[in-house]
Amino acid sequence: MVKKNNVLKSEERRQFFRVDDEINLIYIKIDEKKVMETALVSDSILGHWSLSATLDALSQESALLLHRLGKSYPDVAEYLKILDNKIDLIAQGLVTQNSQFSKNGVRNANLSATGVAFDSEEIFKQGDYLEIKILLVNSMAVVVACGKVVYCKQNQSGDSRFPYVVGVDYVSIKDQDRELLIRHVVKRQLQQIRDKRESN
Repeated sequence: MVKKNNVLKSEERRQFFRVDDEINLIYIKIDEKKVMETALVSDSILGHWSLSATLDALSQESALLLHRLGKSYPDVAEYLKILDNKIDLIAQGLVTQNSQFSKNGVRNANLSATGVAFDSEEIFKQGDYLEIKILLVNSMAVVVACGKVVYCKQNQSGDSRFPYVVGVDYVSIKDQDRELLIRHVVKRQLQQIRDKRESN
């Protein structure tokens, strides 16, 4: 009985850390051997995409210190916030300037730290492996992962651009990118709850 309750709690946690969102996505089909040989996503795959994830992690780490500093030195804290915003704008500019992402690539997705389900123009087979680059439109951060297709089904939304919905479990993702996804999902959930309350 205890085991069953633990399973239920695990399922509830998994459901909680998922959110429907809009993302920009690039994916390519890769060979299974490429995934198994690398074990973790390599820096060569990540390239400059890890910049936004690293900056986001540093911003999270400095947030508490900035809050404390603001109590004693509000002007200094305000100045540091401005510098932080400048760095964010530079990082976003680099992502946009060097980007393979296009405005037409924005699509609906269900995000979590363990996988993603997204609207797709292509059909895939269960067991296919994909290299995925996800641009989180809301924060302009980029996450890179290798994943395995767990399902591919007809899209019920009626969007002719994306006739399929593809579910992918990550098999290789950097810890900082996983943490970035967790923070993004929680932020979006809180924002959606606030928007719902305001609309009611």
